[in-house]
Amino acid sequence: MADHSHHHHSSGKNLKTAFFLNLGFTIFELIGGFYVNSVAIVSDAIHDLGDSISLGTAWYLDAKSKKKPTRTFSFGYRRFSLLGALFNSLILIVGSIYVIIEAIGRIIEPEAVNPQGMLLFAIIGVGVNGFAAWKMSHGKSLNERVVSWHLLEDVLGWFAILVASVILNFWDIPYLDPALSLGFGMFILSNVVLRLRETLMVFLQGHPEDVDREKIEEELLSFKQIQSIHHMHIWSLDGEHHVFSAHIKLKEIEGLDELIEVKNQVKACLKKYHFEHLTIELETAEECCEFSEEGE
Repeated sequence: MADHSHHHHSSGKNLKTAFFLNLGFTIFELIGGFYVNSVAIVSDAIHDLGDSISLGTAWYLDAKSKKKPTRTFSFGYRRFSLLGALFNSLILIVGSIYVIIEAIGRIIEPEAVNPQGMLLFAIIGVGVNGFAAWKMSHGKSLNERVVSWHLLEDVLGWFAILVASVILNFWDIPYLDPALSLGFGMFILSNVVLRLRETLMVFLQGHPEDVDREKIEEELLSFKQIQSIHHMHIWSLDGEHHVFSAHIKLKEIEGLDELIEVKNQVKACLKKYHFEHLTIELETAEECCEFSEEGE
């Protein structure tokens, strides 16, 4: 659990760093865009302003998710980080669609650009956003992974501007920049849709993909005192911390000591899966459980 604790601390720190870097660069980009009279840079600044808002939201919800359980939220606040992932996904989808539409429009009707100004801003943009993306690259939560796609979109976008500005300094190819932006926008959009699907699966309490249900059931049934397992559920709080519950029907048990021994064996078996919460109900052979016919 020490690794989880360290990750919780670093995730908030990474989000905070990414937020202030993005916000600072957005302000710089707005001033510079108006100074060089570049509509493309101002448009990107507006997009980055949306990124800053979503990063700030992600940072707040990530901090909120670390609060201890209360009477109202008995599982704690971990699922609050999912709100950040969902919010960021939706903003990124809207932003990507906007970039794609703008790129198509500029391919149809090319506009003159200032390649020298583009080159300067592109170098700074790749550096700032690249550092922020690197800080978030090791994130484990859905919130951090979605944010990393925000930053990757910015890095790829500025890299496209960098490549285009170098070429445009030698050749007049006005559709080059929007063509690159279109390709990167479609690439980012497809990946964010996958992340959104993953986030919604956690919201809907789908089975975590990194947990093998059949293997767990097979391991538990290998104990000689266990007859069957039913009403078994595995779901995730935030895409990283999972919950396990099950009803376990026992064979003939000779006394309380043997029942405690079976319970400890089950806990030891499940320990390697690092579940955040375990709920195990042991039933004797004579008991009739109302949940045993639920297709488990």
